[in-house]
Amino acid sequence: MIPTPRLLIRPFQPEDAPAAFEYLSNPTIYRFEPGAPLTLEETTRLITERAKHTDFWAVLHRATDKLVGHLYFSPTEPKEFLTWELGYIFNPAYHNQGYATESATALLRYGFEHFGIHRVVAHCNPENIASWRVLEKIGMTREGHLRQNIFFHRDANCNPLWNDSYAYAILKKDLFPQE
Repeated sequence: MIPTPRLLIRPFQPEDAPAAFEYLSNPTIYRFEPGAPLTLEETTRLITERAKHTDFWAVLHRATDKLVGHLYFSPTEPKEFLTWELGYIFNPAYHNQGYATESATALLRYGFEHFGIHRVVAHCNPENIASWRVLEKIGMTREGHLRQNIFFHRDANCNPLWNDSYAYAILKKDLFPQE
């Protein structure tokens, strides 16, 4: 568990499913994410599976113990490069309160201090201004603008709807220059 002033970051637990359903069933979050709104049954299966792994972290509001969103934090291949990827999805009811910034900052620090990470990367759609602002607030540097490199949805004819993405990264020495 990783505490912050307002939040608690911990691995998912199967009982998080109903609270996760509140936002994973919301079409708004899929504008910049793959997939479509989930049913409660799909959410329960997903959260039960995520509870078995350490790639996804639940973010809870400490005062209310309410799930407000989650973080993705996982090593990339090849693992010997010591590079991890960061991502996040938060319940729209809790947007614009600094929770993504607070939790991502804490998880970055934790990862650099405990997992031997050298570099963390993240990608976001250039139209997702809130997301790239979070990445910049937590100290990540925009390293590139990738043109039509990813798609999350398809049109009626099953053709990919291509999107650009911004590539961000931060090095351990950016957060811990003395080491």
